[in-house]
Amino acid sequence: MIEKLDKLIILGGGTTGWMTAAALGTLLKGTGTQITLVESEAIGTVGVGEATIPPLIAFNEMLGVDENQFVRETQATFKLGIEFIDWYKLGHSYIHPFGDFGIDFDVLPFYQYWANLNSQGLAGDLFDYSLMVQACRAEKFMRPLTDRPQSALSGINYAFQFDAGQYGAFLRRHAEAKGVQRVEGRINKAIQNAETGHVETLHLDDGQTLSADFFFDCSGFRGLLIEDTLKAGYEDWSEWLPANRAVAVGCTKTEEPIPYTKATAQNAGWQWRIPLQHRTGNGYVYCNDFISDDEAAQTLLSNLDGEPLADPKFLRFTTGRRKKFWDKNVVSLGLAAGFMEPLESTSIHLVQTSLARFMSHYPDKRILQSDINAFNEKTILEYERVRDFLVLHYSATLRDDTAFWRHCQALPRSEHLNRKIEQFSQSGRIFEAPSDLFSTASWLAVMYGQGIAPKGYNKVTDKAPLDVIQKRINYIQDVIMKSVGVMPGHSEFIAAHCQADI
Repeated sequence: MIEKLDKLIILGGGTTGWMTAAALGTLLKGTGTQITLVESEAIGTVGVGEATIPPLIAFNEMLGVDENQFVRETQATFKLGIEFIDWYKLGHSYIHPFGDFGIDFDVLPFYQYWANLNSQGLAGDLFDYSLMVQACRAEKFMRPLTDRPQSALSGINYAFQFDAGQYGAFLRRHAEAKGVQRVEGRINKAIQNAETGHVETLHLDDGQTLSADFFFDCSGFRGLLIEDTLKAGYEDWSEWLPANRAVAVGCTKTEEPIPYTKATAQNAGWQWRIPLQHRTGNGYVYCNDFISDDEAAQTLLSNLDGEPLADPKFLRFTTGRRKKFWDKNVVSLGLAAGFMEPLESTSIHLVQTSLARFMSHYPDKRILQSDINAFNEKTILEYERVRDFLVLHYSATLRDDTAFWRHCQALPRSEHLNRKIEQFSQSGRIFEAPSDLFSTASWLAVMYGQGIAPKGYNKVTDKAPLDVIQKRINYIQDVIMKSVGVMPGHSEFIAAHCQADI
């Protein structure tokens, strides 16, 4: 008889641990499986602000949470994209929007017709044809019109910016309501089965002993189970992504929150700005080969909009991933699985996709190696694709004004990334693979925003006369601007639907 997993243990809380607990509590409710989360209040988190990407909406829907309640309880704002300032060159900025550009013609995507006109100097700026970019610039927001599929406003795509600490607390309440048990304590050691090497019990500092059939390692960079116990190994990606430090601090809110995150390039890295309802999250991601910790903190503090709310917190990391995300009866998630910095707000999403992938390979007590291999292969590919997208931001730059940026110009690129760039720059084509987290529109935005312009275009677009293409594109731009005109202001929308009690 094949036996189901009776007991699951999640080691570590925070955003990752409680996301895992909320998901498992929801999906396994009624199965009789006991779920326990072990965390220690003595271990803190940075928690100054967290930005996300649109798939989190599906995660919330899966949990069955009310979005307005979620926004209120996490002091959240809405996010339509990310503005990159001074990345391509000093004084230049662009917005990577969530959502498509324009409206597709016939069987070809809109950007191919735009590339046709652009090659002849007849097209406007690509970002003029993005509803999300224009809404960001106007500081407007609304949810998509689901009952009017023909309207441009049905294509609104968004994510959230929220307080990480309050998000963890929100998820904890949801998970505990689904039957997840929380145990306070710090792990002292893990005991493995002498024959299989599987983790069997956790011993805590206070003498408690906890056993389970399966474990989720959400213990942060250290990876108490996946690395300290199982020695899964770590693949260092510093060669690709050189940033290895971050300093973060929240500050007082000095203006109404905008519906996008800012990523401003600095001399030795970049600075994030995440506007929340009650304050602003800030951080400087940098490489300590090019700047000291004290200098980085001073740079961050000198660029705040408001007064700092605490002392800056420092974070050290090595970009990369575990060589095995799932080993024996342990799956690593969040920082325990790997880290590629928050440039494109992928950290939470990678937890979400790993959980979905695990559920598709959900094991019984046999824990088959074929499931482990499939999970690891898919997760490795996903991480590599995200890495390539981040490398694009750093390496496609004209900046040579500091040693850091000169170093970035020479960063290695994978074959996959080189192929993406060559296809777009030579022929204006972008091919989306099933393993790509980021869509064609995202690659288009960042490549064009980083100065990579297409030299060619799909010649099939020549079947339409130039004046017809131009008229259609001008019409699309007009529709976008009229749509933005009827959208409420971002703060106005929050006040009407999901204002937090501040």
